Amino acid sequence: MKSDFLKYQAQTTPHPLNFEVDYAKGSYIYHKNGKKHLDFVAGVSACSLGHQHPRVKEAIRKQLDSYLHVMVYGEYAQEAPIALSKLLASLLPESLNSTYLVNSGTEAIDGAIKLARRVTGRSEIIAALDAYHGNSYGALSLMSKEERIAPFRPVIGGVSFIKFNCQKYLERITTSTAAVILETIQGGAGFIEPQHNFLKKVKERCQAVGALLILDEIQPGFGRTGKLFGFEHYQVVPDILVMGKGMGGGMPIGAFTASNEHMHLLSDNPKLGHITTFGGHPVIAAAALATLREITETSLIKDTLKKEQLFRKLLIHPLLIEIRGKGLMLAALTPSAAITTQVILRCQEEGLILFWLLFEERAIRITPPLTISEDEIREGCSILLKILNEIHESL
Repeated sequence: MKSDFLKYQAQTTPHPLNFEVDYAKGSYIYHKNGKKHLDFVAGVSACSLGHQHPRVKEAIRKQLDSYLHVMVYGEYAQEAPIALSKLLASLLPESLNSTYLVNSGTEAIDGAIKLARRVTGRSEIIAALDAYHGNSYGALSLMSKEERIAPFRPVIGGVSFIKFNCQKYLERITTSTAAVILETIQGGAGFIEPQHNFLKKVKERCQAVGALLILDEIQPGFGRTGKLFGFEHYQVVPDILVMGKGMGGGMPIGAFTASNEHMHLLSDNPKLGHITTFGGHPVIAAAALATLREITETSLIKDTLKKEQLFRKLLIHPLLIEIRGKGLMLAALTPSAAITTQVILRCQEEGLILFWLLFEERAIRITPPLTISEDEIREGCSILLKILNEIHESL
């Protein structure tokens, strides 16, 4: 598998992990060599209910017996995507009542940008320094890291930047601004939470100048932070909400949600203002609906905060200088990128899956399934502390 993987499948890095997957179940991924690995990453926050959750599998099977793809998005009424959109509306603030289903978070970001420009008639989009919203051209254009975007220029224009959590930048939001787009909790930058009512003050500034606030909940969303969506912690409601990753229970999906009044503008002048062939795919929507029901009908959301406290209680070590984040969206920082890389690679050898963050090279990603048990948390933290001890002794 390794040689064929490297020869025939396009790669994202020069040195992929090359983990040969046999199967996955619950909180574990099993290697072809028979060894099981405890998953503290959950497909980069995507597998909210772990692997092969029975409710998700049953929803997929049931939909497979009815029909797969039947028509491009938005033309036919199909039960699963309608039920998913309706349930989302019932769980969100009243102004967020219309959902456009797409195939991924980055596609949802692009749709949200288009919607903001259509609603306001303005072009300027303001993003945050060190933000990460995806890699399609629209989402890439919201990135401030020049080394990442330089090889692909020109990107879309009309984008400027403010500093996350820095209120003096708010004056840059003006009557020329179509929207400010922010991650509710900055992901790639190191799981940085908003401070001192920053999101609320951004929303107030947007309202004052007639701009929209777009919140990217692709990582925090669907219960990972102890609320269904992260913005619920910060007394702010976005004009456009973007989601993805964890909403599909391991299946590929994204969405952006706004008011019906605003969303309707994408359907006319021009018609087909935003279109996708496979967005709202009935099998994917069925999986997402089952995921959302499981998350909201059980104690999983409430339990994330208890599990966070267990992680924080266990992960005390001289080489762990800080643990950032909320709920089960955590980043453990070591003193250096080199130590972090050692930890991640050596933990995989010991049967624990960890991963990096995009921009904060000292961070160890800890984003397990919401379904992870306390015993599994203790098991994984024991492995992590063992490796940290070995590294510490060698320094």
